[in-house]
Amino acid sequence: MHKTILESEHELGPMTPNMAQMLRRNVKRFSTRYVFKQKHNQVYEGIKWQEFYTNIKRIAFNLQKSGFIKGEKVLIFSKNRVEMLQTEFAIQASGGIIVPIFHNLKEEVVTKLFQHSDSKYIFVGGEVQIERINPNLNFTKIFSFDELKHDSFPEIIPFKTLIAPVDFGSFSLDFEADPEEVCLNMYTSGTMGEQKCVQLTHKNILSQQAALDTLWDVNEHDRFLSYLPWHHSFGGIFEKITAIHNGAEMYLESSYGIDALEILENWKLVKPTIFFSVPMVYQSLYTLAKESKEAEELFFHSDLKFVFTAAAPLPKNISDEFEKRGVWVIEGWGLTETTPCCTLTDPTVKRITGVVGKPIPGVKIRLAEDNEIHILGPNVMKGYYKNDEANAKAFSADGWFCTGDVGEFTETGLKLIARKDRIFKLLNAEKVIPSDLEKLILGRCSFLSYVLVEGSGRQFPVALLFPNKALLNSSGNGNNISIENCACPHNMQDLAACLNKCLLKVNGEIVEKFARINSAMLINGDLSVEDKTLTASMKMMPNNVKEVFKAHIQRIYGEDKEIEEEYYVIPLVDQY
Repeated sequence: MHKTILESEHELGPMTPNMAQMLRRNVKRFSTRYVFKQKHNQVYEGIKWQEFYTNIKRIAFNLQKSGFIKGEKVLIFSKNRVEMLQTEFAIQASGGIIVPIFHNLKEEVVTKLFQHSDSKYIFVGGEVQIERINPNLNFTKIFSFDELKHDSFPEIIPFKTLIAPVDFGSFSLDFEADPEEVCLNMYTSGTMGEQKCVQLTHKNILSQQAALDTLWDVNEHDRFLSYLPWHHSFGGIFEKITAIHNGAEMYLESSYGIDALEILENWKLVKPTIFFSVPMVYQSLYTLAKESKEAEELFFHSDLKFVFTAAAPLPKNISDEFEKRGVWVIEGWGLTETTPCCTLTDPTVKRITGVVGKPIPGVKIRLAEDNEIHILGPNVMKGYYKNDEANAKAFSADGWFCTGDVGEFTETGLKLIARKDRIFKLLNAEKVIPSDLEKLILGRCSFLSYVLVEGSGRQFPVALLFPNKALLNSSGNGNNISIENCACPHNMQDLAACLNKCLLKVNGEIVEKFARINSAMLINGDLSVEDKTLTASMKMMPNNVKEVFKAHIQRIYGEDKEIEEEYYVIPLVDQY
């Protein structure tokens, strides 16, 4: 059944047993170096390892004094910030389990996750978050990173009291924690359905760092400009722990990845050597960088070692720009359940769209009979919390994790085909892989941010197209946007006309006639984390997009549905 197993040619290196030992090792090595910096009054100010470690120990001590015991869970409801970073490590290094959640969730979702997680303590960022906490929740204590008063929470404890000087006496962090102990419960983004709570251990997280130690040269001289949210595995495990584990400096990006102009301003201040991001942000930064020689030199500065992308492939024109300047472009793949990284591309090998590289050391990959990707390794989760049904489906009889992704092996590594549950059948029972078509369209047009192909139970596939508004606006404002084989439209109407030609070319590349796009709709609308059409790592959530834009899909198929946004229907019947 499983003829080939793909694994790394490198052995897994030595692993730090737990978070407490990692922190103790680093404070000895880097005591006078900065761990983390964030902006105050437009200036980056930071905390050094010695103070960082002392604060972590004080937080752990004061939590224990307040009744916190090993194994208890703590809900953390905040944007990324230095107080959150210290709190997370304090809990993990004293035997607790952190449960980080998206900072902008609605009250009913916060309540649901708090109750499901069995958290005893709550940390909130500030006013926005405290307003979304139901005062009737059964928590032991609630803390706030910002100083605030609230009538519904007279007992709220300010964070500053946790880092006040104390007499530690015989207190110490949990240096003897078993590597197999859970230290992080992280909710999946629910890309294809209900969120699940993934239980991750010290070993899951730190084995990944042992693997990266054999592949990458990340050290205390590196600078990370960071915006990826810590409630999500890409930012909260892969980027954050990589920086902290290696003693690199983390700089918090003050717009949290939202404002490309502000990111570029911070880029100038920080001059990052390593940058982790999703393609949409790279696209926005690249567009700005190409507006002037000064901006271009700033963005592609000489200290930049490599950029890392996940969630979707980086457009070829952007990766080519990095590579011709000697900056490595590395792509990875994985899931929250695999902590998250399973594969990495080799930056010395030419990148191929859809190929996400070879397994990191310690990880094994095989394909099931239906080509579902299975994973075995120290990075695989302990299981879903309080979800026996999901756990029964998640693992094969011999203990491999079943990812739900379909793939194939190539000379340069694993190629992703689609999510199993996204493949649909047309009315004539022919199978269509929508993600293949979406990648083709996105690869053809830089002026699109997202594409959704649908057609389940219909005669033919159709596509919803969402514009890259930053690029379109920049072009419309007269900036000299130069993209090979692109007319560089200035507005939605121009883009619709361009897409007609582009989509006909895409259809020409699709061998099976039944899989060709019959019609498309360009929508002047946005996908967002808030409306649950995007994950925190800016990946599209197909089922939610289909629900939100149900009327638009029906309209393409000829049904009489009212649509509020500006839109353009693009018929492609010439292909049939």
